[in-house]
Amino acid sequence: MPLVKVLVITGYGTNCDRESAHAARQVGADEVSVVFFSDLVAGRVRLTEANFLIFPGGFLDGDDLGAAQAAALRWKYARTKAGEPIFDELKAFFNAGGLILGICNGFQLLVKLGLLPAAGGAYFERQVSLSNNDSGRFEDRWVWLKANPESPCVFTKGIDTLYLPVRHGEGKLVAGDEAGLARLVADNHVALQYVHPETGRPTQDYPYNPNGSPLGIAGLSDPTGRILGLMPHPEAFNHPTNHPAWTRGESAPLGVTLIENGVRYLRGD
Repeated sequence: MPLVKVLVITGYGTNCDRESAHAARQVGADEVSVVFFSDLVAGRVRLTEANFLIFPGGFLDGDDLGAAQAAALRWKYARTKAGEPIFDELKAFFNAGGLILGICNGFQLLVKLGLLPAAGGAYFERQVSLSNNDSGRFEDRWVWLKANPESPCVFTKGIDTLYLPVRHGEGKLVAGDEAGLARLVADNHVALQYVHPETGRPTQDYPYNPNGSPLGIAGLSDPTGRILGLMPHPEAFNHPTNHPAWTRGESAPLGVTLIENGVRYLRGD
């Protein structure tokens, strides 16, 4: 049985790294390491040593220059001390069959790098972006999500609905035009959508859709299903008592189920 080796990438303001690492350990990953981007540059860690990358959330670069824009430039142009492009390591990791999960700022980073949605198989080409919430403010609340059963995403397999927290100021998907948006839907790049708690249907209604994303899009997958990016935080719902109404007896499937699905996939379960 293959070992599941997770690298949680941190640094430059990221502050959900320990939560994400805890979630990966909780669902059975064999090896979990929190590594700084500087560790990659110094050559102390190589991405290809792992098979599961998590890009967690948390005020990456203070969200200056737009969400994850500074980080995307760093990933594209940084080199190791040996002179090797970090970007090439990331490509090699993905081409070897690795899984990538981007949460909040991590999702923004994957979009800026062109790993998502990779429509038409065009990887590392920026096709969409994430912009300011329609509310014009930082949103910190819990939302209902529905998984797309037609999506190839390995992380959402077997999941119907989730209840997760969001905490972001830039989470509105911008797909360029109606044709671009339609293509995301037609090709099943949409993995998760914000839904109204009463109807269970994708919604534009605030606050159930906290940022105004068209069609309630909350998460995207690539054509292979091995990359998922989402604005809500699955790692933050790792125990029943995380639920905001647990004292009233309310519950929902744990958010870490998404990460567990990744672990199970790598093990061939």
